[in-house]
Amino acid sequence: MAVRRVAIDTWRENVAYLHRDCSVYRAEGFQALSKIEVRVNGQHILATVNVVDDASIVECNELGLSEDAFAQLGLENGQTVTVSPAEQPASMGALFRKIDGERLGREDFLAIVNDIAGHHYSKIELTAFVVACNRGELDREEVFFLSDAMVASGQRLDWHEPLVVDKHCIGGIPGNRTSMLVVPIVAAHGMLCPKTSSRAITSPAGTADTMEVLANVELPLEQLSEIVRDHRGCLAWGGTAQLAPADDVLISVERPLSIDSPGQMVASILSKKIAAGSTHLVLDIPIGPSAKVRSMPEAQRLRRLFEYVAHRMGLSLDVVITDGRQPVGNGIGPVLEARDVMRVLENDPRAPIDLRQKALRLAGRLIECNPDVRGGDGYGIARDILDSGRALARMQAIIAAQGSKNFDHNNPQLGSLSFEALAPFAGVVAGIDNLQIARIARLAGAPKVQGAGVDLLRKLGDAVEQGDVLYRVYAGYGADLEFARQACSRSNAYRIGAIGDVPRVFVEF
Repeated sequence: MAVRRVAIDTWRENVAYLHRDCSVYRAEGFQALSKIEVRVNGQHILATVNVVDDASIVECNELGLSEDAFAQLGLENGQTVTVSPAEQPASMGALFRKIDGERLGREDFLAIVNDIAGHHYSKIELTAFVVACNRGELDREEVFFLSDAMVASGQRLDWHEPLVVDKHCIGGIPGNRTSMLVVPIVAAHGMLCPKTSSRAITSPAGTADTMEVLANVELPLEQLSEIVRDHRGCLAWGGTAQLAPADDVLISVERPLSIDSPGQMVASILSKKIAAGSTHLVLDIPIGPSAKVRSMPEAQRLRRLFEYVAHRMGLSLDVVITDGRQPVGNGIGPVLEARDVMRVLENDPRAPIDLRQKALRLAGRLIECNPDVRGGDGYGIARDILDSGRALARMQAIIAAQGSKNFDHNNPQLGSLSFEALAPFAGVVAGIDNLQIARIARLAGAPKVQGAGVDLLRKLGDAVEQGDVLYRVYAGYGADLEFARQACSRSNAYRIGAIGDVPRVFVEF
């Protein structure tokens, strides 16, 4: 059949399109949602069949392929391909056993993850696996097997150094851009910190989205390696490196379902770090009423699971439990967060103190991974590096090497449309809902519109009068502004009360 590129982004799923009147579609094994094998030039992919009735999309003698499928085969429109019904993935038996609640072994997870990375599973089958692991929960040995299989599903970087450090947060706290401060601090100290980060999926910005305001983040692996060798660090998007690619496929169904079970979270984070060549990791687990983790017992259970799997995989792990009661910094959204980061690096008096302090403490813990640094001295070393301007100089060097965007944090290009959220009555800011404030920023257009987001003017414990501005919302388009305004009118994410109503903080610094 002649192949046609169908310009539809199916988000990490290979989809094939057949016209309803196509003779191939009428054959056994080619019905809607069945899987087919597409072969050309010694390559092959598996794809899920969708049926169309419009010949302008796919004609009767054509096979349409979604963006992902077309790119994998490296085709040109009109090339001839061979199609046949697909064989069932080899791991399907193991998947069915997991659905039935059985405990799986190492070889079972290797088979399942290999099929996931090879795009042999449909979205329905992926969803079945994610839900089965979530519902029955994985025991800690299974989490190790899953993590190890995910590392094996892609390439693994080797920096040929005994100490390669990284810092990661489990997420859920808007504005938490500490990585963009930790990397230049520890790199200026001489430690190797190749930071490959993700883009936002359900948050207003990922580290890669915010760094993209300052510099290019989509870098080929060769250039990335050269930058790390020259500057001891980088801040890049990890999608080009093919690190634990099965994780990216699983995330494509976990996030829409809002499934983030402890076992899957541990496997996702640790597999990415080990594949990136890290030997030492500082892990941030925030606790708060609207954070992912909401109590100290829950945080300790998660800590123990991370520590067990990390130990089995030969990764040195330092878990830090931090304040997750509210967003970190003032800005939520790529441009606003980049502004905050650069203000901290420049020791600007307008810099958010909470972002500065948290970054220094996390950087200090990483610096203490160096056996030549005495425990407790890391914070002071990190502070001296930041105050002296060495961290700023290192960040500027990394930005230049990755390709500077010439961002001016003193005149950030924010969305041209805005509105303000006002305090309904006088009192004290007694609560900020992380989930709702992130949702408002997303509805305003972040991260797709870099200048969209929320700029916080009041934090926990601040006194307010009726009519005081709590935060400003920026958007680039009228529809986005209206969606954010409607969400804000239903709940502005702030709770005004008395000073005694402010929730207690649990931190380990």
